[in-house]
Amino acid sequence: MFKVGIIVASDKGAKGERTDESGKLIEEIMTENGYKIEKTAILPDEREILAQAMREMCDQLKLDLLLTSGGTGFSPRDWTPEATLDVIDRLVPGIPEAMRAYSLKITPMAMLSRAVAGIRKQTLIINLPGSPKAVKENLDCILPALPHGLEVLRGTAGDCARK
Repeated sequence: MFKVGIIVASDKGAKGERTDESGKLIEEIMTENGYKIEKTAILPDEREILAQAMREMCDQLKLDLLLTSGGTGFSPRDWTPEATLDVIDRLVPGIPEAMRAYSLKITPMAMLSRAVAGIRKQTLIINLPGSPKAVKENLDCILPALPHGLEVLRGTAGDCARK
């Protein structure tokens, strides 16, 4: 069972002024797919606060996967991709490329996503959008490949070559 953390970037959510729907949906979908949720957090859209929370979840909890929601758009308060880039060791560009390509079939707004994905030590970090609808679409896209990628990252699977 893979250990997962969830960070929702939302100023209003962190203040209790908005009900978190995206983080709860991520938790529900991941649990239904056999993942174990270790920790969730709703934080303000502050680059260093987000980066510090990512470091703590990856380094202390030794998560397999950290999913973020929100902060990937064009708003002056959207800093999730930059916070992610501050903490990762290696980029995984194929994941956000696939999410955008998948979502572009649904809406042209998908091209406005600045989401990134990368690896910090043994943890895969993936930025998801903030809307529940987009969260579901993006998870539908990436869930089939996640177990293998996480097994490779853990060192419990071989390469990705097809036989």
